[in-house]
Amino acid sequence: MEWRNLYRGVLMGISDLIPGISGGTIAVVLGIYDRLLEAISGFFSREWKKHIGFLIPLAVGIGSALLLLSRVIEFLLENYYAPTQFFFTGLILGVLPFILRKAEARRTFKAGHVVLLLVAAGLLASTAFLATDSGAAPITELTLASGIRLFLSGWLASMAMLLPGISGSFVLLILGAYTTAIAALSNLNIGIIAVIGAGVMIGFVVSSRFIRYLLDRFPVITYAASTGLILGSIAVVYPGLPSESGMTAISAVTFLVGLVVAVLMGRQDTT
Repeated sequence: MEWRNLYRGVLMGISDLIPGISGGTIAVVLGIYDRLLEAISGFFSREWKKHIGFLIPLAVGIGSALLLLSRVIEFLLENYYAPTQFFFTGLILGVLPFILRKAEARRTFKAGHVVLLLVAAGLLASTAFLATDSGAAPITELTLASGIRLFLSGWLASMAMLLPGISGSFVLLILGAYTTAIAALSNLNIGIIAVIGAGVMIGFVVSSRFIRYLLDRFPVITYAASTGLILGSIAVVYPGLPSESGMTAISAVTFLVGLVVAVLMGRQDTT
């Protein structure tokens, strides 16, 4: 068992709780992204045994973060929204240099790739103006219709979780399932967790193969699009300057903390 994946899973789980932050981006920064795609896509193959030791600690870390920290995230976003969002803004900005180095952007990015990056950034940034479920009451009782909807929402969110730059939580938000997912995790609504989780797991298997194909066949294009999505997610997360000077000062500190955390993660030994 690769037990250091426990803390990696916790970091990915925390990121997947936040609209605008991608677990896939965190996996890239932690140096396990390629291995993650290989392990997920190979889990149902004849070589599944060699992937168990990698996936189980990671899954435990992600699951623990989702279950234990969902209430913390709810509390922070409700009571300290701006400082929390500024922390994530700093985290995203701190990740960008690492992603560009990973893609060897100075050498590989041509004019067309830059255009693709800007278009991807613009498209994701524009989603900040879309209606979300922030004021909707969470679903607490499953029906056939709501079960199908939540399953498909989990499936689509899983693709976003794996692809660097897109937030699975934000996809849930756009689809009107985010408050339901957070409430289910906070209150241990096993039925709803199971339905969304089933969609996520099946989506992982399918989308991991597709993303590996893109990275193998079109690596520069994929990295350019992913970088644009990460850049565009700043518009989604950025909360605007607080009206209170004290909250502004706290937000400045949390922004710097997020920036430093991202830089330190990017410098860690990835072997």
